[in-house]
Amino acid sequence: MSTEIYFASNYRDLCEHYGTAAGFQFEFSCWRCHDTWRTPFEPYRSGRLASWLSRAVGMATGAFGQVGSGVSTAVDGLAGSGWSGARESALQRAVESAKAHFNRCGRCSVYVCRRCWNPEQGLCLSCAPDTAGEMMVAQQRGLNDMVAQQAYDRGHKQGHDFDTSTPRQLVCPHCRTEAQGGRFCPGCGQQLAQRAECGGCRAPLPDGAAFCPGCGTRR
Repeated sequence: MSTEIYFASNYRDLCEHYGTAAGFQFEFSCWRCHDTWRTPFEPYRSGRLASWLSRAVGMATGAFGQVGSGVSTAVDGLAGSGWSGARESALQRAVESAKAHFNRCGRCSVYVCRRCWNPEQGLCLSCAPDTAGEMMVAQQRGLNDMVAQQAYDRGHKQGHDFDTSTPRQLVCPHCRTEAQGGRFCPGCGQQLAQRAECGGCRAPLPDGAAFCPGCGTRR
């Protein structure tokens, strides 16, 4: 019966089943800063031996035919049969090692590294932020808020002198260039925000009108 393993899911399986790199290795990550810690590599000797024997048998398959192929299959099966238990044992050792590098927050239940841990409170820094760091952040936030308020007050005073009664156009009606509310179009030089007037009755003419809608005079 396998031993139950309790740990968070913040790890990555780097194990290799077959080949010269066959072995066990796991990478754990901090939930807060996402820094990682990797367990030492443990070779899986059965997987390496199976890989070596499979190559040796493969070279002999031409000479022994089905017999060589059957031996190769048996070797792979022998290595595979012990893989699950060996990996579970390696994971158990990895979890025990990881517990020395990570702390579990009693409030939010996540695992964090030592740099993200508040040992005085027994909580992660997300739940119990560092007091000195929070003080500096609050001071900077207060400075930014005061500067923003001063800039707002200055703009508020300048607003008294801003002419809001003068019509402004953001796009030139002739060439469609963005005019940014200026008096003249930067694309064609057309004077902006000046409504055309009827030569007969002096009524304002809509853009594109060929005749005055008030008296019918041709534009």
